[in-house]
Amino acid sequence: MRPASDRGRLLAGGVAERQVEGERPVRPRVSPHLRVRNRFGQLATLVGGLFLFALGIVLGLQSGLGATSWTVFHEGLARQTPLTIGQATIVTSVVMVGASWAAGTAPGVGTLLNMVLIGLFTDLILWSGIIVRAKSLPSGLALLAGSIVVLGIATGMYISAGLGAGPRDSFNLALSRRTGWPIGVTRWLLEMTVVGIGILLGGSFGVGTILAAVAIGPAVGLGFWLFRLDSRGRPAGNVLWRYPEVRGRWGDRVLREED
Repeated sequence: MRPASDRGRLLAGGVAERQVEGERPVRPRVSPHLRVRNRFGQLATLVGGLFLFALGIVLGLQSGLGATSWTVFHEGLARQTPLTIGQATIVTSVVMVGASWAAGTAPGVGTLLNMVLIGLFTDLILWSGIIVRAKSLPSGLALLAGSIVVLGIATGMYISAGLGAGPRDSFNLALSRRTGWPIGVTRWLLEMTVVGIGILLGGSFGVGTILAAVAIGPAVGLGFWLFRLDSRGRPAGNVLWRYPEVRGRWGDRVLREED
C-alpha cells in the first residue's frame, strides 16, 4: 500500500508507474480541466507582469530624475523618429528577439506578447495621465524608487508564468547561462550599455538613471525570490498558477486529482 504522502489518484490512472521493459516511458494524461486552469493562470500572470513592467517604465519616466536605462534608449529613439515611446519599445523588442534567439534562447508565447503589450501598456498609461510628472525632489525620488521595485517584481512575475521570457530578458538569461554569471550581474551590464546609447540618442538621462542602473540587479533578484525562481530564472517551487505535483517511477510529471 502506498504511503499516505503518495496516495491520491493519479490522473494518468497509474500509467506513469507501469512500464514495459525496453519501451519508452508513457506520458500520463492530465485532466483537460486542469490544463485549462493552469494555462489561464499562466496567461494572467504573464499579462499582469507585463502591465506592471509598463507601469514601472512610466514611474521612472515621470520621476523627472532621468528615465530608467531602457527607457532612456526608447525615449531617445522616439526623439529621433516619428515613433512614440511605446512604439519604440516594440521595435526594440523585435530586434532583441532575434538577438536572444541567436544567443540560444528561443522565443515563447510570453516573448511574443511581451513584444507588443509592454509598448501598448506604456503608451496607454502615459495617455491616461494617471501618473503625473513629479514637481519636487521627494516626489521624484518616490517615483524612481517605486519604478525600480516595480520593474524587479514585474520581471520575476512574467518570467514565472513559464511562457517565455521577454525579449531583453531572454537575451539576459541566455547570457547568464553562457557565462555562468548571476543574472543580476548580466542585467547590470546590459543596463549600463543601453544607457550610453540612449544618451547619445537624446534620451532623458539623470541621476535617477544611474541609481536605477545600479539598483535594478538586486530588484530583479527580489522579483525572482518572490516568484520562487532560481538565479537563472528557472522554477524553484510552486507559485500562483503552478500546482503541486508528484513524479511517477519513470520521472514523469503527474498532477494529482485533488489539486
